[in-house]
Amino acid sequence: MSVELPPLAHFQNDEIIRARMQRIDQRPVVMEVRGLGKTFATPGGGGVRALDHISLQIHRREFLCVIGPSGCGKSTLIRILAGLETMSEGEVLIDGKPVRGPGPDRGMVFQGYTLFPWLSVRDNIAFGPRMAGRRGHAVESEVEQWMTMVGLERFADHYPHQLSGGMKQRVAIARALANRPRILLMDEPFGALDAQTRANMQRHLLDIWERVNVTICFITHDLDEACYLADRILVLDAHPGRVREVVDVPLPHPRGPEQFLSPAFLATKAHISHLIHPPQHQAPRPELPRLTPVGDDVY
Repeated sequence: MSVELPPLAHFQNDEIIRARMQRIDQRPVVMEVRGLGKTFATPGGGGVRALDHISLQIHRREFLCVIGPSGCGKSTLIRILAGLETMSEGEVLIDGKPVRGPGPDRGMVFQGYTLFPWLSVRDNIAFGPRMAGRRGHAVESEVEQWMTMVGLERFADHYPHQLSGGMKQRVAIARALANRPRILLMDEPFGALDAQTRANMQRHLLDIWERVNVTICFITHDLDEACYLADRILVLDAHPGRVREVVDVPLPHPRGPEQFLSPAFLATKAHISHLIHPPQHQAPRPELPRLTPVGDDVY
């Protein structure tokens, strides 16, 4: 038995939610993307258009999630924002200044565990500040604070091979934040984790974000994850990736697991699912051969 949900706009028009989104819009714009496009060259001399005319603004202390169907260019987009990939046209600005490559104003967390295997947890987190020329007790004290922030102070002298997947990603987050970036870019960082660890990491990331002065841009393919984490969700179309819609998430902070069953959460998820997989674009189920004996019906 299905339950009819009010449309998403019903929840977005709530006075408290509207006031919160207006406050976000009034904050300074940290990152702006203008007319961004990306075409990959092909061996035959042509090209594959991955992204087309992407424009958006990300505000200070905002949590933005990016989602879309497979092949919409989510990872390409975040690599361009990080300065790890060049764009074909358009521009990316941070505080009004063009992005020309990687920089300390952006931290990056990948899906894979990109820790230095020969360094301990403490030394992985301290790597960035030391490379920036910072030394002494101040750095050591700051590293201790980050280890406490991510709950790994008891594992300070452990090496990556001694940690679970979730613990490795907590170290990766702390290592990125130890450089004091303006923006934390995350490319499906929890995609390789099991469901229970993933849920724990989502809650842990929200706890960190609420306590640290950082803006987060988070790539995901998981609808529940996007609705749970984000202030706004950028939905992309595929082939090439274009902005389909920017969705305001009508959920208050602080957030908790109970919101997964709230009408506002379910309406948001249904709306985004409809944007990504519109009914008219769903392919019919193919006719498959029967490989079980007649009478062995499962329903």
